[in-house]
Amino acid sequence: MAPMFPTILTNKAFAARSQQWPIKEGPNTPKLCLGASRNGDEKMMRMIKQIGVDYVLMGGPPQPWTEESLSAIMDRYKANGLNVINMMIGGFPNAIYGRDGRDEEIEMLIKSLKAAGNVGLPVVEYNFYAYRLTEGYYEVEGRGGASYTGYNYDKVKDLPPMLEIGTHKAEALWANLTYLLKAIIPVAEAANVRMALHPNDPPIPISRGNEQIMASFDDWKRLVNIVDSPSNGMTYHSGVTSEINADPVEVCKYLGSRDRINHVHYRNVIVNTPVVDYLEVFPDEGKTDMFAVMKELVNQKFKFGIYPEHPRLLDYDRDNPATSSQYPGGGGYAGYTYNVAYARAMMQAALNR
Repeated sequence: MAPMFPTILTNKAFAARSQQWPIKEGPNTPKLCLGASRNGDEKMMRMIKQIGVDYVLMGGPPQPWTEESLSAIMDRYKANGLNVINMMIGGFPNAIYGRDGRDEEIEMLIKSLKAAGNVGLPVVEYNFYAYRLTEGYYEVEGRGGASYTGYNYDKVKDLPPMLEIGTHKAEALWANLTYLLKAIIPVAEAANVRMALHPNDPPIPISRGNEQIMASFDDWKRLVNIVDSPSNGMTYHSGVTSEINADPVEVCKYLGSRDRINHVHYRNVIVNTPVVDYLEVFPDEGKTDMFAVMKELVNQKFKFGIYPEHPRLLDYDRDNPATSSQYPGGGGYAGYTYNVAYARAMMQAALNR
């Protein structure tokens, strides 16, 4: 029997292993990112850098975007060691509802995407809701008195339509989305910009009388086939994927193998009833195997932003509200620090296999 002594690395082997650690983000790895203000608060930039994050995302400036308006934002972050990897674009309700004025909105989008390409902004994220039924969110006490964000559809499913929005059927919304994508995706592709459509969250079936079109895996498959281009992608969302009771790894594999994951939201949930009743929880305690998700993203050679979003509300953040959340039970900087550390460990482990 061989003696049971620890393996002694040769100097050469030790040097090789040391060169591999710490594993850092590079051109062909995922990149952790956090939300920030386009105004570029220097205190918040410093806080983001201190927890090891080098990339940020934010809502973009008013449309139409210009090279000047984008560069002013991106250069300010760059001067503080941060790269803007994703901006959210909005302001096209007529395109969503198929109303007069949508062609003018699409022209502004086209100008904005060309400007984004010219300044090197890699990803532009967007939503396509008729109405987002956020009224179903509520605060839940979690472990140690931290707060979670719950969602219950039964409490809000009978809310009436909004007069200014009306009601819209799924096929009409699909037609409107198709009209939009066929106009803007060729422009985005030519500009080397990736579009990332965020799935419906909450992914409930009817929202104040409106059907939803990005609330199932079949919907996501339909989206990426409207225009065959890597620029016609989406935000892969581990939380929403679990909320609809789909397999997060299989969804990641399907979208990633087609090069349609242009952004990632990385969070976990406990699902009581798929689609309609769930809790947003700490990343280490939900139903999703977050390491399996990260390994699959690495397998797919995903190289854009991973946002460890929706931190839980900790007592420290209650007393030190340097950041805040729009969601009941949502946390701030301390919660984000926890999420970033967890996601960093998952990513380093996946990259080190």
